[in-house]
Amino acid sequence: MTKAREVDLQKYLKEFFGFTSFKGQQEAIIKNLLEGKDIFVLMPTGGGKSLCYQLPALISEGTAIVISPLIALMKNQVDLMRGFSPENGIAHFINSSLKKSEINQVKKDVLEGKTKLLYLAPESLNKTENIEFLKDVNISFYAVDEAHCISEWGHDFRPEYRRIRPMIESIKVAPIIALTATATPKVQHDILKNLGIENATIFKDSFNRPNLYYEVRLKNNPEKQIIKFIRENEGKSGIIYCMSRKKVEELAQKLQVNGIKAVPYHAGMDAKTRNNHQDMFLMEEVDVIVATIAFGMGIDKPDIRYVIHYDMPRSLEGYYQETGRAGRDGGEGKCIAFYKYDDITKLEKFLQGKSASEQEIGKQLISEVIAYAESAVCRRKQLLHYFGEEYDAENCGNCDNCLHPKKKFEGKEYAHLVLRTVDAVKEKFKAEYIAKILVGELTNTIKQYKHHQLEMFGEGKEEGEKFWVDIIRQCLIHKLLEKEIVNYGILKITEEGRKFLKKPYSITFYEFHDYDEYEEEAVEVSGGTAAVDDVLFNMLKDLRKEVAQEYGVPPYIIFQDISLEDMSIHYPITIQELEQMTGVGKGKAEKYGRKFVEIIKRYVDENEIERPQDLIIKSSVQKSAKKVNIIKGIDRKIPLEEIAESLGIDFYEMLDELESIVLSGTKINLDYYIDDVIEEEKQEELIAFFQEFEGGGDLDEVLDEAFEEFGDDYFTEEEIRLMRIKFIADYAN
Repeated sequence: MTKAREVDLQKYLKEFFGFTSFKGQQEAIIKNLLEGKDIFVLMPTGGGKSLCYQLPALISEGTAIVISPLIALMKNQVDLMRGFSPENGIAHFINSSLKKSEINQVKKDVLEGKTKLLYLAPESLNKTENIEFLKDVNISFYAVDEAHCISEWGHDFRPEYRRIRPMIESIKVAPIIALTATATPKVQHDILKNLGIENATIFKDSFNRPNLYYEVRLKNNPEKQIIKFIRENEGKSGIIYCMSRKKVEELAQKLQVNGIKAVPYHAGMDAKTRNNHQDMFLMEEVDVIVATIAFGMGIDKPDIRYVIHYDMPRSLEGYYQETGRAGRDGGEGKCIAFYKYDDITKLEKFLQGKSASEQEIGKQLISEVIAYAESAVCRRKQLLHYFGEEYDAENCGNCDNCLHPKKKFEGKEYAHLVLRTVDAVKEKFKAEYIAKILVGELTNTIKQYKHHQLEMFGEGKEEGEKFWVDIIRQCLIHKLLEKEIVNYGILKITEEGRKFLKKPYSITFYEFHDYDEYEEEAVEVSGGTAAVDDVLFNMLKDLRKEVAQEYGVPPYIIFQDISLEDMSIHYPITIQELEQMTGVGKGKAEKYGRKFVEIIKRYVDENEIERPQDLIIKSSVQKSAKKVNIIKGIDRKIPLEEIAESLGIDFYEMLDELESIVLSGTKINLDYYIDDVIEEEKQEELIAFFQEFEGGGDLDEVLDEAFEEFGDDYFTEEEIRLMRIKFIADYAN
């Protein structure tokens, strides 16, 4: 490996990628890798993970082996790297898409030292001929991309990933950098252990979403609570997740009967209906979509104001992903989950019939969900802890446990009584049975087993059965008890529980909230702005929907909620004033703004409103300057690669900026560039595809459907994105 102190990383960053500065922890990661250390990187999508191994590969002696799960991903990476170098051999991949002659050329380039990055899927790495070939290669390091695929606890488990370490040892040991965008501490531990890099230097970015409000409610007449909540948040977009397709249909129908604009969505519906319901939600023809987890992947609607879980999810990772669809624009996002232990029992039943190891994993994931639901700790603190991140604040001020702290009580005597009872019945019964013994309920089964003769029988009758079921669950959370896997639900005393039985110690338990107590109480949550004129805001939302229907585009393409909120604070009554609102550029103001300033002016006059004297400009100067330079470059017909290089960004960031520009309403003409890089026939095919596209228009969804329709090799991601930008600029702006 090349020592970090021997190289000027800034110089190479500029030379190879055209960037003038590193993002976040990139430089520290690269330095550690160049020093020969093993590295683990947990960084969200868009954080610049790829550069963390691309740059050190280019400046190190030998070839870096990059293990990646997807052929399309490899091809994009290789094409990108070749774009930075006059030598095509700088980067290669070996996979099933190559002919024998092409593979031979790849191997020749690698052995001659031309290739700095060689991409392989784990299946290709496992082939004998490739292992034998790599033994003769000077390997600088191994990069394991999408490393969560290693773990059975991860959401994209790939068994082949678990053989990576043995393959490395059979080829040649070298430093390893493992990278992923999502990993709980358990998944992280599994990655490090399986790759044999337990002592790796770890780099992580934050999972915190401060604008999201988290709340868990007792599942007591949830339909009534949901209808009340939606009426209190009238006109706002929301998602309700249910465990079963049947409940999705039932709840959607109940909402419709109660005058709420809602539609169902689940995998059992035909594709046309699903797509139609998704479009209705994105176009704000309905306010609510009731769905199973089949809905949401890739949905990029920025102004979803609440996500409700009618049923608790199967894992906290799933919960985090689903709640994360709220408030993507940084505005208000309320995350409400309904909880009762009966639903957890249903989740546990899904594990029956699976292997013991799968049941064990499922059991642990469910126990995390229970702990989250029943805990009195700050919800945010607990979620971040689940992903291995510590949250130092004692009170986040934006979750139910912080706004309404639960009462604590000493649980030593209660826990001791429960464990004595479980021990007395020889660890052969479930929680509800133990609770019935403690309250003294004389059932036929209790009589049959003569458990009414136990000294504990009726000892807890004053507290009631529900109380004891709650105590048992908290004993499970504290790991004093566990549930048997084979006969799942039967309570067993853990090793820690045995210690507690012999020598009881102080233990803190928490009471449930009585949420009805707060039902009529208006709870303020962060994410919105107190100064917003709600009447005007709702008028502007109605107008936005009319304008969107007129232009045939989703409402958020006209103006996002954050823009309407700004208008409802500052009351702009001219196009020039409207341009100063957050998220409103000159193009959007001129195209869509006339009706908005007219309705605002009329509202101001009729209500004799005193407007603020100075409208606040909230756009980032640096960001605005970047967009201005891009637009100027396009006006001068400068190739996009040159514009990107001059701004110190890569081509994908350039596409992100272009998408942001056209979605904000600015009209640009990329024909000069597109005509040079995409054949006319291909352009026509993609325009026709976008005209007929029935989905919501999210980028990931567009890419998936395009690759499915045309095949992975016909269009590149860059071609699809460029034509999507052209389509929006030509047809929506």
